[in-house]
Amino acid sequence: MKIKLEHEKCIGCGSCVALCPKYFELGNDGKSHIKGGSTGPIEELEVEKIECAESAVEACPAQCIHIEK
Repeated sequence: MKIKLEHEKCIGCGSCVALCPKYFELGNDGKSHIKGGSTGPIEELEVEKIECAESAVEACPAQCIHIEK
């Protein structure tokens, strides 16, 4: 499974960081980043368990977080 983040769409609200600090953090640019994920316009991280990331997907007002199963 993969967690994906469309970095350009992120508005930096921090809801994903609040709900799922295991996978998300705010960067110096004020936008969310996937901890340990690939960099670029779409950040990706392969995981075995989605855990709290589903809550982050549901809470994201910019709808820039996706889970690929």
